[in-house]
Amino acid sequence: MDTQNQIFENTEAPKPNKKHRKRPVGLILFLLVLILALAGGAAYYLYQRRQPEEALKSYLQKIQEMDFEGMAGLLQSSDLTALDEADLRDAAYTDFFKMINEKMTYEITGNQFSIQDGTAQVTARIQYIDGSDIYKEAITEFLRQIVSSAFSGEELTQQQTRETLSSILMEKAQASEDKFTSAEIVYPMIKTTEGWKVSALDEETVKIMSANFQSVEDEVNQSLSDMESGSGSAQSEVPKADSTDRIDMETEQFSIKFADYKTGKDFGGEPCLFVYYDYTNKGDAPSSAIVDVSLQAYQNGTLCETAIPAENEEAIDHYMDEIKPGKTIRVCQVFSLQDQSDVTLSASEAFSLSGGASSSQILTLS
Repeated sequence: MDTQNQIFENTEAPKPNKKHRKRPVGLILFLLVLILALAGGAAYYLYQRRQPEEALKSYLQKIQEMDFEGMAGLLQSSDLTALDEADLRDAAYTDFFKMINEKMTYEITGNQFSIQDGTAQVTARIQYIDGSDIYKEAITEFLRQIVSSAFSGEELTQQQTRETLSSILMEKAQASEDKFTSAEIVYPMIKTTEGWKVSALDEETVKIMSANFQSVEDEVNQSLSDMESGSGSAQSEVPKADSTDRIDMETEQFSIKFADYKTGKDFGGEPCLFVYYDYTNKGDAPSSAIVDVSLQAYQNGTLCETAIPAENEEAIDHYMDEIKPGKTIRVCQVFSLQDQSDVTLSASEAFSLSGGASSSQILTLS
């Protein structure tokens, strides 16, 4: 027993392993607080960074909806006067532009954000309808109808004219396959007391909203001005033609076929040229050669002026006669002559903004 007790007394208790010592609880809490603080700061930054992006998305959505009041509320200046230059707020074209803009799509592709300055440069890639072809077709049809109405003695008010154009735009847009194009725009954003806003309405956005139309009214007025001055359909250069070419031409609206020509005298006794062709109305409404056909004559490299003949010619009157769809009539146009040298005829679609069909022919006078 004594020996056993001695053994226990000489046995020392094991010393604790330093590797397994517990870290102070205070240090762990400090690190946890630091991590949470850093995470909270990052979350705050990311949240603030998203705000200009969300504001721009709201702005682009208002564009899709053609919500002008909503757009103004998201602009620093609230200035939307640039829309009026493209007739986007004209009630006559509201339905057309709404149909166009609701098909617009967008995505945010970049964001240069400064939390200190309260500014951002947010980039959006926008896919929208390019209505250039629709516009050209609509204006061509519009001019045909306006000219036809004028020659029939019908006078349209300004409001009726705008409604006519709007109706044609809708018709052409509904019948055409959507043609999309894209643009990438950097929008300057600024933080205000009311939240993040777009700095100003830019030209590129107006262009997108108007589907590349720019200004409906300006284009129409320019075309009408060209018609009055006679410059709308004249070519700047003499068209090329050879001895086998004819001015025969066929479009969806009409066709013409060369018939004959002769020389004579105008009311002042000067030489002039009579050109005869058969005009057929292929459209679905009454029309005339003066509405559909543009015919010019060139001699010695210059454009011949329209002449008034000394003799009466029934076919000249038919040039302005309105005929029903499917009907054919022989018409005549008269041009002044300088001498007996060759004349080059050039035929094309009248008032066409998209070039349209054209043909040419050489007449040997001597």
